[in-house]
Amino acid sequence: MLYRSVQDIDFEISELPRLPTPSRVLMTTPDHFDVQYVINPHMAGNLGTVDAKAAMRQWESVKSTYSDMGLDVQTVSGQAGLPDMVFCANQTLPYLDHRTGVRGVFLSNMYADERSAEVDFYAQFFRGEGYETRAIRANIERKFEGMGDAIWHPGKQLLWGGFGFRTDEEVYHQISDTLDVPVVLLYLDDPDFYHLDTCLSVLDERTALIFPGAFEPDGLALFRRLFARVLEAPEDESRSLFACNAHCPDSRHVIIQKGCSRTNALLRDAGFETIEVETDEYLKAGGSVFCMKQMFW
Repeated sequence: MLYRSVQDIDFEISELPRLPTPSRVLMTTPDHFDVQYVINPHMAGNLGTVDAKAAMRQWESVKSTYSDMGLDVQTVSGQAGLPDMVFCANQTLPYLDHRTGVRGVFLSNMYADERSAEVDFYAQFFRGEGYETRAIRANIERKFEGMGDAIWHPGKQLLWGGFGFRTDEEVYHQISDTLDVPVVLLYLDDPDFYHLDTCLSVLDERTALIFPGAFEPDGLALFRRLFARVLEAPEDESRSLFACNAHCPDSRHVIIQKGCSRTNALLRDAGFETIEVETDEYLKAGGSVFCMKQMFW
């Protein structure tokens, strides 16, 4: 059930089992957020430059945005020595098994040693919420970075799976087999777009926002086969402002980094309402809105 090209597609989105929209948001406090090492190109030149007070204000603004939308926001405390823990999309892939109704998470196997200790804190949180936890099989020793690379299609039991930098393609065999869900594979080879969530935002069942330059022809063809609308964000806003790291939690409102004027126009023309937030301090570490939260049931 892994799909690499249009020729592989043997299903229609409308035929797939439903996936309820999650209404809970997990965020991690930025008490220890900083740029202390370089593990992606965006961090280069930003060591020690984070303004902690500004970072807290921006985080609180993002948190308030979700709360004001009626979503239940839960928090995990950031930990000393783990400055990237605030990017809590990366440590887990929450799921709702369509056959049993069981809630669970796949635990990440982080690419960078500097981030590996983050995962246990999220495992503890989700166990406390009654979730089952699953590890990526130890015998394959593959990297996986949660919803940084594995993104649920809104309303459907379908995963979009990025690989190439932080996640190994082989892990999707285990995920697909365990959950009985199809996975559309997308290869990433531009270091600026090291996670799938930096170049793809799945806005609703019919619409994707992408930076086309991050994908090979097969990937672009898959988008155009499976989405009725594919919105293409401009390169400058995608690279410097993380336009495609926007998040649409309700198929209507798109939370996006301030200043993405041309992307905002695309979104509004497509019928979405944009909510601009400032995440400048987090851009220094290579993340924005989507990276800063995890949705769960």
